[in-house]
Amino acid sequence: MDRSREIELSINRKFRHSLWGPFIRAIKEYQLIQENDRIAVCISGGKDSMCLAKLMSMLQAHSDFPFEVVYMVMDPGYNRANRKKIEENAETVGIPVQIFDTNIFNIANSMEGSPCYICARMRRGALYKKAQELGCNKIALGHHFNDVIETTLLSMFYASQLQAMIPKVRSLNYEGMELIRPLYCVHEDDIIAWARYNDLQFIQCACRFTEMAEADGEGINISKRKEIKELIRNLKKDNPDIEQSIFNSLHKVNIEMFPGYKADGIYHSFLERYNEEKGE
Repeated sequence: MDRSREIELSINRKFRHSLWGPFIRAIKEYQLIQENDRIAVCISGGKDSMCLAKLMSMLQAHSDFPFEVVYMVMDPGYNRANRKKIEENAETVGIPVQIFDTNIFNIANSMEGSPCYICARMRRGALYKKAQELGCNKIALGHHFNDVIETTLLSMFYASQLQAMIPKVRSLNYEGMELIRPLYCVHEDDIIAWARYNDLQFIQCACRFTEMAEADGEGINISKRKEIKELIRNLKKDNPDIEQSIFNSLHKVNIEMFPGYKADGIYHSFLERYNEEKGE
């Protein structure tokens, strides 16, 4: 039996409850895929996007309705070793990737301001553009359950707003394009367990800026996301269900009990509603 078949069987058997189940639940609950969609699965080279690619491949093979999938890898300027690793992993997992080149790393690292912010915006735009060229109407990214709750806390602690990562979003700049997150209900620890069980080694952050920062002792350990991960890890010691509680709270927002909120880009105060109500 070849490796790609073994990896697929591991999802069907050992990880059916932890990976396949939440994956299917997110697709159905949030209506992420429709008949005749053509979806570009965006593979960065990490564990999350490669796991997503394998799940999407299995879903397409067994779906009750037709849809198409393209497995797309954008090379923003990886070194030779990282690019080779991505190609080798795709072959091992059984994913036929299409790779296209950009010089995003060079551009982002040469500009003023935060190279991470600039890089992220440029990468997203490049993915949308290439997906459109390939005739796709959706791009699928590997954001998972933990990304969702971590982003919520990051927004609250460091951006002074309550803002979550939603399961799908329409592009404002690329007409007819939509971004979906099929791993929305999948836990990161379960993706890690799948990778370890199948002895798969993926690239970590391949950004040149991060590599240089780490060499200077100022690397990813000081990132805000790492701080949030550590905070949640500590909270779980007293409350093992803390992650699920945060996730569930995003689906049960009570706008009436907030002093202010934003909708369609417009800020609203609770006073708007409060002053309209009749008091005793």
